[in-house]
Amino acid sequence: MKRVYVNEEWCLGCHLCEYQCAFANSGETDMVKALKGVKINPRIQVEEGDGVNFAVQCRHCEEPLCVKGCISGALSIQDGVIHLDENKCVGCYTCVLMCPYGAIMPGNGTAVQKCELCLNNSCGEPACVKGCPNAAIVYEER
Repeated sequence: MKRVYVNEEWCLGCHLCEYQCAFANSGETDMVKALKGVKINPRIQVEEGDGVNFAVQCRHCEEPLCVKGCISGALSIQDGVIHLDENKCVGCYTCVLMCPYGAIMPGNGTAVQKCELCLNNSCGEPACVKGCPNAAIVYEER
């Protein structure tokens, strides 16, 4: 299965992936209308370190602890992708605590949010990959 991988040596820490992610999941067709004056809430987060930057997003684990810990059944595995049903999420944040990568975050409403590889969007590939100017984020099978 294809997954998103980060080449830390190429990451500039520009945070463009975060903006591309927020726009792709906004439901808007115009980036300016979607993001201007809004605090973005992306499903990918760039962590900046001492000379090393990298993006953190859901790794779609083969045996995901988040799915096992979800008390409402909002998280499930569909074709290898961990899917979130926002209508079932009760906002208990058990999945946030159980994710070893810190890839599940509180959303704007009650539900949590996580990367779903832009499968619900019309991007064709994850928006973070498409918008990375330095090809630090790739979508490939390894």
